[in-house]
Amino acid sequence: MEGIQFLLVCPLACLAGFVDAVAGGGGLISLPAYLMAGLPAHVAIGTNKLSSAMGTALSVGKLARRGYVPWKRALVLAVGSLAGSAAGASLALRLDDEAFRRVMLVILPVTAAYLLWGKGVGGDRPPFPPGKTFAIALTVALGVGVYDGFYGPGTGTFLLLLLTAAAHLPLATANGVAKVLNLTTNLTGLSLFWLHGQVLLPLGLAAGACGLVGNWLGTTFFLEKGGRGVKPIMLGVLALCAYPFLQLGIQYLLYKLTAFLASVIGDTELCGLIGGLGGAFGLILGMVGSCALVLLVSILASAAVVTS
Repeated sequence: MEGIQFLLVCPLACLAGFVDAVAGGGGLISLPAYLMAGLPAHVAIGTNKLSSAMGTALSVGKLARRGYVPWKRALVLAVGSLAGSAAGASLALRLDDEAFRRVMLVILPVTAAYLLWGKGVGGDRPPFPPGKTFAIALTVALGVGVYDGFYGPGTGTFLLLLLTAAAHLPLATANGVAKVLNLTTNLTGLSLFWLHGQVLLPLGLAAGACGLVGNWLGTTFFLEKGGRGVKPIMLGVLALCAYPFLQLGIQYLLYKLTAFLASVIGDTELCGLIGGLGGAFGLILGMVGSCALVLLVSILASAAVVTS
């Protein structure tokens, strides 16, 4: 494990905790950070679940101390979340790294776009009969559990939206239930990824600690200023993330220009060597560019949600 991974992931994990405290959706930032640090897709997902579980556990503890967690209902529904998360994680672990990375590069922007343009939670809705409420809530727990086990970012938001909009739970109740279900899916998925050796413990713990710091800073910031001022911070982070990507692109163009000049001079071997180096840089640029694009969409989506 390289120090550069900590230098890249930990600050973005802090930002993810900050955003999560203000508006939710911090996983849309932390997961691309792991990918940009060069982690294989499965390791990125597994390690992200570790750092996410730390923040979720803290949230559950806070809500429980204030009496906002209906434990009887939450623990019954958690059985569905556990089963769903186990199924989703098992499916994810069956995919090879390249296929899984391609799936992630599609899912993450779609998730960010939905959280950006989707409808908000809204107010409380007329309650359903208890049996109907339980059946819908259990279905939500199972379905979102599969999503979180397989992937993860946005799970807490999806649970809150569906428990209020589909199961018609009161917002206060849905929030407490959603946190418990999210913690269940996190721990279940983390356990399976851990058993398959897909979790980097030191990096995950360090990122989780930074996420907790970001969560505390975000809570303090939000209580003082609301959503104002968050967007400039995120845009500044984007600029820092874009610098190495632009530097790599310039190097790629320079290699291509040098290869062209060598071909004009007529040195075939030198031209082939430089062309090969340029091609390798092109592949690296494509991979880094994909992750950078995902991070760009994620942060812009989070910024828009926070400042809306």
